[in-house]
Amino acid sequence: MSVYWNSRVKNLSPYVPGEQPREKKLIKLNTNENPYPPSPLVIQALKKAADDDLRLYPDPACTELREAIAGRYGVKPEQVFTGNGSDEVLAFAFGAFFESGPDHLPVLFPDISYSFYPVYAGLWGIPYKTIPLADDFSIDTDNYKIISGGVILSNPNAPTGIALSVDRIKQIAGFLKKNKKILIVDEAYIDFACPGEGLSIIPFCNECVNVLAVHTLSKSASLAGLRAGFAIGSAALIEGLCRIRDSFNSYTMDRLALSGAAAAIRDEGYYKTVNKKIIATRLRVSSSLAALGFKVIPSQANFIFASPPPSSGISGQALYAALREKGVLVRHFNKPRITDYLRITIGRDADMDVFLQICGEIIRRR
Repeated sequence: MSVYWNSRVKNLSPYVPGEQPREKKLIKLNTNENPYPPSPLVIQALKKAADDDLRLYPDPACTELREAIAGRYGVKPEQVFTGNGSDEVLAFAFGAFFESGPDHLPVLFPDISYSFYPVYAGLWGIPYKTIPLADDFSIDTDNYKIISGGVILSNPNAPTGIALSVDRIKQIAGFLKKNKKILIVDEAYIDFACPGEGLSIIPFCNECVNVLAVHTLSKSASLAGLRAGFAIGSAALIEGLCRIRDSFNSYTMDRLALSGAAAAIRDEGYYKTVNKKIIATRLRVSSSLAALGFKVIPSQANFIFASPPPSSGISGQALYAALREKGVLVRHFNKPRITDYLRITIGRDADMDVFLQICGEIIRRR
């Protein structure tokens, strides 16, 4: 701690990202990256954009990318905001829509959810209250129909993978609208929901004018290394985000990211095929873990949240360590209620087979 830090920095508890190991021998199932490569059109777009124009600033309005997103999701370009990954978009959203200071009502989000939410609240000085998940890790939407400073939900939730229906999301939005408060829906994993579920709130953004849907291209578009995210909502909400961005950094996305992200948005067919593979693998691995005696939480994301068989006598922390020793890296959260659970990213089938084999060996040895 430095004497030159201000009180804000001293009181922050920064987000800790998943481990990015340097060694290549590990099977990496810890940060929810897509195991399949990005669309070939993305690579082509990046090569084309890597020219002499890199000496020029990028388009601060991100027009091409916003128009591509608007076309894909059936909204107007002025209803789209883009940023340097969904984390930046979420940070701007906290700054734009939630009030700072202890005299204001707290923002609500689940006690088990994306651990960046309390970090954003701390950064902006926003009071917040966590709402406990049910014993089965589901969200009881009635608990969010209370007077508050607003609500943010991850749908599907992270790290559990459980999703809420659109109807239940709309119920919360309707309650908040009466009190002139916003609902932010973090849809980072929505593209991994089983086909036909219709879980995204985006088709209802014109009806639910106080709802902001936030997406990332890191997961379903295989672009974790590019850093691109976006939000869709009413034009008024998007203008609020722009005011925060332009008070911070008008050029949040570079030329390469803008070109690559636009290409990814346009190649919807490629990614639907890729993500169907991930869904199929998730279902297979979930069944296999259940057969080994694991408690597996039903997931609509590109990961599984599971705890080892009680009969094995092995803790989540011990299983995490044993897997890592065998060359498989998963995510463990040493937090109340979930310390015996592991979050397992869905990788390629061959990698998941190795993971299952090692899990079986560890459990049987116990």
